[in-house]
This record gives sequence, structure tokens and C-alpha cells, in this order.
Amino acid sequence: MTLPTDPAANLAALIRCPSVTPIEGGALSTLEKMLNPLGFSVERPVFSENGTPDIENLYARRSGNGPHLMFAGHTDVVPVGDEASWTHPPFAAEIAKGELFGRGAVDMKGGIACFIAAVARHLGSKGGLKGSVSLLITGDEEGPAINGTTKLLEWAAAKGEKWDASIVGEPTNPEALGDMIKIGRRGSLSGSIIVSGRQGHAAYPQLADNPVRGLMTLVDALLHPVFDKGTKDFQPTNLEVTSIDVGNPATNVIPAKATATFNIRFNDTWTADTIQAEIHNRLDKAAKRKKYRAGKTTAVDYDLVWRDRPSHVFLTRDDRLIEALSGSVKAVIGRKPALSTSGGTSDARFIKDYCPVVEFGLVGKTMHMVDERVALADLETLTQIYQRFIEDWFEQGAS
Repeated sequence: MTLPTDPAANLAALIRCPSVTPIEGGALSTLEKMLNPLGFSVERPVFSENGTPDIENLYARRSGNGPHLMFAGHTDVVPVGDEASWTHPPFAAEIAKGELFGRGAVDMKGGIACFIAAVARHLGSKGGLKGSVSLLITGDEEGPAINGTTKLLEWAAAKGEKWDASIVGEPTNPEALGDMIKIGRRGSLSGSIIVSGRQGHAAYPQLADNPVRGLMTLVDALLHPVFDKGTKDFQPTNLEVTSIDVGNPATNVIPAKATATFNIRFNDTWTADTIQAEIHNRLDKAAKRKKYRAGKTTAVDYDLVWRDRPSHVFLTRDDRLIEALSGSVKAVIGRKPALSTSGGTSDARFIKDYCPVVEFGLVGKTMHMVDERVALADLETLTQIYQRFIEDWFEQGAS
């Protein structure tokens, strides 16, 4: 029986599955075939919710006596974009000049391929595990993230599953393998400000109320002053206006409404509730100003609509987990990685409610890009790091 010890072969098999969210594309079936010879029991629950596509997920576990380590990730990938722009077909898994090309190569089928290879090598050399290993894999990370990891965790916990630690195989390294371990994430919150005015002729502004002027006042209040200067573990909170729209095709008509959409990434100075309260307070105060509305005596008429669910800020403080992974990176490549909370959100935001979680994977330079690719050497190195981590983490738990 051939075990899946070659990360490049594992990754090639996964890339050849066109699993663009929400399509399974054969990726979970391919994973199941890799995991069965390793003694994993595999379940593939499907979750549903009105207004969203059904999502198939995978939970696999190899049980043993001792602590329980979860590896989490996703097999779904973003669309390929202009396929004609790819040097190599996005689902062909072709190798050129020491690199393997394909959608999902680094985000994040590569991480999954390496972890499976690491487990296979560990079992081949040690014969077993000093505990349990599970894989929690979703097909909904790149989509709305409703029928994926959050429901898969709830489902597994309801069955009695408990974890002592988790590693998420997202591509955390900005330049070179070993640069960075993510030990937390900023919170994320999005909203829209809708300002109502009075439509009119651009030549007779006294007969109208331009909502764009009011919107400028409100946007100013969100951008100045800064929310904070950052903390020991986190960057400063930052708000970006991502869209401004009036839906007005005419150049001589003052519009009736204007909308600004924003996203804020907040640190541990705030919670989702307190940052929402701060934004409400800023907008209420700004609505009474006349900065761009000379001659207007009424407050800006606006609505604030929060979009989706907030992602909460978190920081992992599990020394055993962090030191085992940092030590494994140093043992393989000769230097310790930086511990960071930078970047966007990931499914670690859900896992942190169940166990300590960190993130470490491949170099993310080409993720979501045309010609997404990974160096074969990095696949081998990451597999060695994961294998060393599995050995060290379980040894510490058994001691």
C-alpha cells in the first residue's frame, strides 16, 4: 500500500480537482483516498442555509491515547480569472522550473498536501501517534463562510469532539518560508452609510439637498482622528472606505441618495460592540456639523447598516503550541519566525472558540493571482516542518 508521503504528488492530485467555491470538484474525495490508508475515519457532512449554496465538508480523525491536534483548512479555491492569461492551465498541476502551477497551490491545497505527507511520514517512521490527529476541511472558506468551518465545528463538538490545539495551514509567509506564524487576527467589521437628501437641478442647489455633501462630513468623521495607535501585539485600527456610490447617470442632477461602504480592521483595544458604538457616536456628532453644508440647519439624514457578521479580534497565548511550532521552523530552516497578527481574517476566528489556534503555511505571494504556484522545495520544507511539529507537540504533551 502506497502512503501519501510526497507533498507534490498530493498537491497535484488536489489541484486537478476544480473546486471553485461552492463546488466540491472531487477535492474531498481525493483527500479521503489519501487519508483512508493512514487509518483515518472520514465523514463528509453537508450543511445548508436559506439563501446560500449547500456545502460539503470533511472531518477526519485518527484516534489515539493522548492530546488531540486539529489541522484545519479549505479545499475550495477562488475563480481562475482570465484563463487565457495563465502560463499553465489552472487545473493541470504542471511543473516548470521547479514550481508547481495551479489554482490553490498556496491557498491552500498546498498546506493540506504537506500536512498529509507529514502525518504519513510520521506514521511510517514512528508507527503511530501519541494522541489523536484530526483534519477539519471546508469547501466554504473563500465563499460566504456560512456552511463551512463554523457549522463543521459545531457539528463535531456536538458529537463529543474536543481539541487541545489547532494549526491552520493558510499561506502565512510574506516573502520566504519560515517568515511568520500568525498567532492572532484583528477583528473585521463592514458597514454602509446611506445619506438621504433632496433631488434637484444642479443649477438650483438652493432647492435641493445634496446627500454627497452630507456623506463627505460623515466619512471625514470616520477617517479622523485615528482610532488608536496600536498595541504591543496589534497594528493600529484602520478604517477604509471601499465604495462611494450615488447611482446617478446624469451630470446635471443632484442625487437623492449617496452611499459609502467601509471596512474596519480593529485591534484588541476594541470589541465588535465597542467599535460599533464608537462609529455610531462619530456619525451622530458629525451629522450635526455644517462643514460641507453651508446654509443647512438640519442634521444630515443618514442610516447605518452593518453588513454580515463581525469577525472578532483574538490572540493565542498557548506557549506550548507556539513554542513547538516556532522550534520546528527553526530546527528545519535555521531561524525563528516572527509572531504576527497582521493580515486579513481566516477560519481561525471560528476555531479560537474551541481551542488555541495558530496559522502557518506556504508563501502567499501568488495566492488568488494568475499563475498561482509554489516551489517544489517549499513543499518539501513545509512537510518537514509539519512532521517535526507533530513529533515535538505530541512529545511535550506526553511528558
